[in-house]
Amino acid sequence: VQLQAFGGGLVQPGGSLRLSCSASGFTLAYFAIGWFRQAPGKQRELVAAMHNVGDTYRTDSRFTISRDLAKNTAYLQMNNLKPEDTGVYICASQNMYGYYEYWGQGTEVTVSS
Repeated sequence: VQLQAFGGGLVQPGGSLRLSCSASGFTLAYFAIGWFRQAPGKQRELVAAMHNVGDTYRTDSRFTISRDLAKNTAYLQMNNLKPEDTGVYICASQNMYGYYEYWGQGTEVTVSS
């Protein structure tokens, strides 16, 4: 199982980014996937998740999680970004018991003018 996140970068406040999480070794159709944010000096937090059946959860309406099963890739669309959204964004997938077990390396997002 491998997850690779990419798409981060430097963006000005109010801008948008779309992060991608490419999965291999398993299919997103069968396992939930989540996006987490690790902000400097703060605990890692879940920002959005999608269950295997497609229902979603998010902590902020500016963020939207989606997936392309043909590409076995999940996405996180982030709009109207704020400086407090700065951090490393990590994608992770759940195991068959519902626990996040597989973690990608993360992609860094910096929101600054």
